[in-house]
Amino acid sequence: MTARSQRSRRAIAIPLGMATATALAFLPNVTASAAEATIGSTQEVTAADATALSYVVNVRPGHGTSSTVKKAIAEAGGTIVTSYDQIGVIVVHSSNADFAKTMRGVRGVESAGNTRNAPLPAQSTTDVGTPTALTARQVKAASAEAVDGQDPLEPLQWDLPAIKADKAHEKTLGSSKVTVAVIDTGVDDTHPDIAPNFDRAASANCVTGKADTTDGAWRPTTGESPHGTHVAGEIAGAKNGVGITGVAPGVKVAGIKVATTAGYFYTEAVVCGFVWAAEHGVDVTNNSYYTDPWYFNCTDDPDQKALVDAITRASRYAEKKGAVNVAAAGNESYDLAADTITDPVSPNDGTPSDRVIDPSKCYDIPTQLPGVVTVAATGAKGIKSSFSNYGLGVIDVAAPGGDATSYQTPAPPATSGLILGTLPGGKWGYMAGTSMASPHVAAVAALIKSTHPHASAALVKALLYAEADATPCTDPYDIDSDGKVDAVCEGTKNRNGFYGWGTVDALDAVTK
Repeated sequence: MTARSQRSRRAIAIPLGMATATALAFLPNVTASAAEATIGSTQEVTAADATALSYVVNVRPGHGTSSTVKKAIAEAGGTIVTSYDQIGVIVVHSSNADFAKTMRGVRGVESAGNTRNAPLPAQSTTDVGTPTALTARQVKAASAEAVDGQDPLEPLQWDLPAIKADKAHEKTLGSSKVTVAVIDTGVDDTHPDIAPNFDRAASANCVTGKADTTDGAWRPTTGESPHGTHVAGEIAGAKNGVGITGVAPGVKVAGIKVATTAGYFYTEAVVCGFVWAAEHGVDVTNNSYYTDPWYFNCTDDPDQKALVDAITRASRYAEKKGAVNVAAAGNESYDLAADTITDPVSPNDGTPSDRVIDPSKCYDIPTQLPGVVTVAATGAKGIKSSFSNYGLGVIDVAAPGGDATSYQTPAPPATSGLILGTLPGGKWGYMAGTSMASPHVAAVAALIKSTHPHASAALVKALLYAEADATPCTDPYDIDSDGKVDAVCEGTKNRNGFYGWGTVDALDAVTK
């Protein structure tokens, strides 16, 4: 299993024993670090917060918080942080261990539960270490392979031709009137590949559950994860003669920061992210995470049910407002259509224990929510990545997310089986995971929206599925060639548990 923050981010660390080319690698650039040039968007916490938990209280949408509920929250020792009346979700802090139980007995409250198991943390940064940089020789070699019309590092991006994005770019780069919101760990909008396409008006910091629009609040600070910046570059890295090229290099990208400095994506932040996107004209949201602290949220548990209710309301509201919500399937090689799954990591901010759950009743959110496009990952050979979750009826489409080079080796001049993307501070680097597959799909959805500007979210999704290239089951699936089947794919060529409706097609997105 990967580290906690990496699980949440849905990027994966490749084991050290695999080929050198698959190691996490970064390309240096002469621009100064954005993190060094900006003040962090961290929030102060009060002494009372040191022992408080965060809660969501769900009431009937569209009517505001009633005086009865407000009074009950106060009497139960709660303080309202913010209210999303349009979806009936109230974010509350309380030190009362019985707060949720008390609120569930209040007239007008439909569900209530704590969003975390650890006290509200102080927002502080830590050094995560220095990544391994590519040598100047490797950088020069990649640039030398670029042909006319390619950005310098595009020869290393095997993922673009894998979904015909290179051919799509000959037709169009996408519309600047389309915005994709990266709901994630933050986006460094000063990066030279991101700055030309950044949508500041649609960006915010939602970590506390309430949007902070202070300039730069959406950026990761020093020591925070580069995950969101990588995702943003995959989607809309500008075709500008610098670095990489995104799948949809002509669309806009926004950053909605929802992860704490420790890498946790809590419910109140995710709710804020979806509502913010809904109300700021976002056309597509990318969600490469699961909502902490539960990998799977069981609706027979009143606390976990409240979290499912809150995020379901928020994601549906975003779709109602026109946004296509795209989410990563996860990196544990789980069959999400199985009768049971053993979840050993929840709650990941408390004391986890092995628990056997039914994934048809216990949900990975937002991945398994109604209306969300669920994405599996493929490697350089076009088959399911070794780590990717799967499941008939759960996976909607597949896209490049990378894999170990020893499993799926890309064609030259590409050297790594991972996905090359942008990193804070004007750098570039490799990552892998369904986290990297999801932004490919979000970008293709943005290209469809560019081609069909008046299409509803439902029509964009229908076209996404219809235009995907049908990909038959890999049978037998023995990714490590040890003679043992590693996963079983169910379904037909046109829809199955590994690839859903198929591998997304960027060329069809701009021509059909």
